[in-house]
Amino acid sequence: MTVPGITIRSATAEDASAIRTLVETCFGTRYDPAELGQVLRLFPLEEAIVAVEGDQVVGHVQSTTMAVTVPGGRAVDVCGIAGVGVAPTHRRRGILRAMYTEQHRRIEAAGLPLTMFTASVGGLYGRFGYGPATRQNTVGIDRRFAEFLPSTPDPGGVTLQVPSEVRSDIAAVYDRWRAMVPGAQTRPEASWDMLFDDAPRFRGGGTDLFALVHADGYALYRYHAQGQVKSADVVELRAVTAVAAAALWRALLGLDLVQQVAATLTDHDSLPYLLTDPRLVRTTARSDGLWLRLMDIPAALSARSYSSELDLVLAVTDPFRSAGGTFALRVRDGQADCEPTTGPADIELGIDVLSSMYLGAYPARVFAAANRIAVANPARLRAIDDAFRTQRDAMLGWFF
Repeated sequence: MTVPGITIRSATAEDASAIRTLVETCFGTRYDPAELGQVLRLFPLEEAIVAVEGDQVVGHVQSTTMAVTVPGGRAVDVCGIAGVGVAPTHRRRGILRAMYTEQHRRIEAAGLPLTMFTASVGGLYGRFGYGPATRQNTVGIDRRFAEFLPSTPDPGGVTLQVPSEVRSDIAAVYDRWRAMVPGAQTRPEASWDMLFDDAPRFRGGGTDLFALVHADGYALYRYHAQGQVKSADVVELRAVTAVAAAALWRALLGLDLVQQVAATLTDHDSLPYLLTDPRLVRTTARSDGLWLRLMDIPAALSARSYSSELDLVLAVTDPFRSAGGTFALRVRDGQADCEPTTGPADIELGIDVLSSMYLGAYPARVFAAANRIAVANPARLRAIDDAFRTQRDAMLGWFF
């Protein structure tokens, strides 16, 4: 795709300053030099794509290859996209589509089966075949009234630590957790550096990070104060076992002089069910954490495992690229074979819907109710819901 007067090309070192100005403008923030260096380690400049008018950078998208856990525990190499922006002076000209056309051409050439990103705006990306693939809930707990049920484990084993002194222990726990959780990525050193450097712009006026560490989990949190009222914001909690999660929550809800504890939970987190009053875990916001697009449907569907056997034909439409078509999906012993077919379709859906279903967070039945899946036989709908179900909620491992 071409846009009159606009050149789409790879970024060069000479573009670095202009890219920084554009990204800071689009996201309303400032980067300090150290943080910018970490971003460039995560997303090398030479992998970025820019839209240029004359000598002015008016659009930008950066990407990198990362490994993400899919249902069943396999780590699959995918393309992670970030830093997508178009100058406010150049909106509504097709620049985003032009950059995405080139970006996805490169992903297809690399043979990567999936693409993913975290979206600032939710209404833009369905047209490119993306769907939200994880769900997360921001919650607040009034810890003054929180009491644990007698059945809640009380194993102890949690210690207070200086985050920087236990970085390797935290990283080891994360890697064990990541291998169990659909949507979680392997974590490069640059991402750990950004977390532990804890730039002030990420603190929201709070303190720097505190750490609670268990052999099978950790919680990183910070304090906020409004007058005499203190709260604790859990920035990251990762637990390999249910016992570790209970131990960490006992410590967090035991923080003296704190009224509210805020955290981000998946839909089926155990926390409300550890307490005598589950209503104390109040949802204050609900959002998606990760957006996904299947680039190669047979490769992507064959990469994950399934919870039950399945035999059906999917007719998938792709409004942006040529990944759609009709595919026979056969699952035996949790493993899938998927290949193009000329057979009649059992289920018709968009690639954005299939992408939302991929990690198990969004069931097919909700899309069927919204008229975004066409299926004549309700048994087929139940079968695909059962097969795509996962043991653990999908969750983004680290924000990018």
